[in-house]
Amino acid sequence: MATVKLLKIAHGRSGDKGNGSNVGIIARHPDIYPFLKENLTADRVKEYMKHICKGEVERYEMENIGALNFMLNESLGGGGTVSLKLDAQGKTHASTLLRMEMNVPDELIEKVS
Repeated sequence: MATVKLLKIAHGRSGDKGNGSNVGIIARHPDIYPFLKENLTADRVKEYMKHICKGEVERYEMENIGALNFMLNESLGGGGTVSLKLDAQGKTHASTLLRMEMNVPDELIEKVS
């Protein structure tokens, strides 16, 4: 078991949905998806992103592509057209989340090394 950034085992993409940001986290290998599904919970994302996300975090599972989609409600200061935030469209939110550290089994890390 090693402590690594989520970026080691997944990649991501994010953008805006009104006053919320949409963060997709995609496993870098099909065997990693079950690990993400079990360990990357909405509560864990909410705790890590609490400085950005003021509302609830919703998680959606996309098994067919090995991805999890998170809606970070109330994270954009009102939305892209009214917010004074530098990143009013949430484009950096995936990069932020991918820096979360996780304890990952060595055999999963080997699949992406």
